[in-house]
Amino acid sequence: MEDWHEARQYRKGDDLEVVCSLCSHRCHIRDGKHGICGVRVNRNGVLYATTFGRVSAEAIDPIEKKPLYHFLPGTLSYSLGSVGCNFRCEHCQNWHISRQGYETILADLPPQEGVQRARSAQCASISWTYNEPTIWHEYPLEMGLLAKQQGLGTVYVTNGYITEEALREIRPVLDAFRVDIKAFSDAFYRKVCGAKLQPVLDAAALARELGMHIEVVTLVIPGLNDSPDETGALIRWIIEYLGPDTPVHFTRYHPDYQMREPGPTPLAVLERIYRQARELGLHFPYLGNVFPHRFENTYCPVCAALLIERQGFASAFRNLSGKQCTQCGAVIPYVDRTA
Repeated sequence: MEDWHEARQYRKGDDLEVVCSLCSHRCHIRDGKHGICGVRVNRNGVLYATTFGRVSAEAIDPIEKKPLYHFLPGTLSYSLGSVGCNFRCEHCQNWHISRQGYETILADLPPQEGVQRARSAQCASISWTYNEPTIWHEYPLEMGLLAKQQGLGTVYVTNGYITEEALREIRPVLDAFRVDIKAFSDAFYRKVCGAKLQPVLDAAALARELGMHIEVVTLVIPGLNDSPDETGALIRWIIEYLGPDTPVHFTRYHPDYQMREPGPTPLAVLERIYRQARELGLHFPYLGNVFPHRFENTYCPVCAALLIERQGFASAFRNLSGKQCTQCGAVIPYVDRTA
């Protein structure tokens, strides 16, 4: 405990209780206990961020793996994760770290060393990912400041359960908000994730208001969130609150962790959702976990010219001059190294 980092985003209550304001659970944490995330611990009325500088996973990933298709495409992202999560998703693909608590033995990585490693690996950005970065708040806040000073982009790969006050605090050092909207149903969130839908929508809308780059991922699970009515409602919400240029990734589900049924998402269902998105006015829908597939590519929303071709996690620019389609002159919104 002697090297624990005192948390931000909390207030002290009575009888040594603290109230955490980092995520939308807003946990009331008694002395000696931890929040739902498993890593923010109350000791004698002080809340500690026990995983500050403690890393479970480190990798140099193509930015497309996040997936981010319109943020620094074709570059590498230095990617870090720790342990814990504020969701309890039955189908979690990283359960081996998200279900671990603060007593897990982890590698130490001070913020400045992480930035140095990103620079040495010629990465264009740092991504906090693998488990939920919101609950790591103090660490990306400090590392992000150093990263921005070195000209690096910064990314959250998040479930979006961050509070308004925490999102506003980290905004100056956070460029991209790659958020999961796991379903457009509060019942799904409560049953499958142990959370609520509205705080995720609120955070995504606020991230856009604050000027962050946003991309959405929805894992399409047969029979649970793939009905035309639900996907249509989700698409319409994105267009209204995040904008029609928002890249949205409809990703193929496969059984994992505690959810062994149903089987993988049929390709026909994903293609139907893609067509529905285009028909409703979403300019940049994508399919995920199905490569190779033509719907992983970026097409001009005006003339349909192929602009960015993707093979796996590799990107190749085709009919683009800067951000302009060379076939019709339309300007394509994406963040490049000069932004």
